[in-house]
Amino acid sequence: MNGLGIFKGLLITLKHFFDTYLADFLHRQKNLPLEDKRGMVDSSGLFTVQYPEEVIESPEEFRVVPFLVYEAGENGERNYRCTSCGICSKVCPTQCIYITRKKDPETGKPIPSPEAFYIDTDKCMNCGFCAEFCPFDAIKMNHDFEMSTYVRGETHIFNKEKLGKPVEYYAKIRPVNYALEEAEKAAKAEKTTAA
Repeated sequence: MNGLGIFKGLLITLKHFFDTYLADFLHRQKNLPLEDKRGMVDSSGLFTVQYPEEVIESPEEFRVVPFLVYEAGENGERNYRCTSCGICSKVCPTQCIYITRKKDPETGKPIPSPEAFYIDTDKCMNCGFCAEFCPFDAIKMNHDFEMSTYVRGETHIFNKEKLGKPVEYYAKIRPVNYALEEAEKAAKAEKTTAA
């Protein structure tokens, strides 16, 4: 009985192995790019992707590490949206966000701007709570996941300058698919209420 199960498993593996070469051969004969589904469960052939030589394009909704949004000023200075309210560091399950607020040098009163903003990416679990709970849309989630290095510690603690990205950058990576789905749902709902 056990030998039959192993034999069936090996046959499934061989089928995927030969399907991979067949799919690659047919795509090359027709000069078509390889399917974007390579590595997905419903793809034909092997699930393994030879990373980093072969990279699958990430879905548009894919998000990894948070970044700070800023608007560029006239002289090239960065005007961060962050007011250092501290909500992001309070909702962070791993407590990987560290913020210190600026103070007015004359009065000593706090200014709604971060003096220092750090995220320890070794601790960050990419949950997105910081971006979700930020009332000023100052934190957004990024696509960049290739951040590995051979050393730990300070190389993975991102400061305000390393975390900063302009508003234009976020406009390029924000998910359009979600907005289209929501518009389609609203149109369907409008049709059903009108009928």
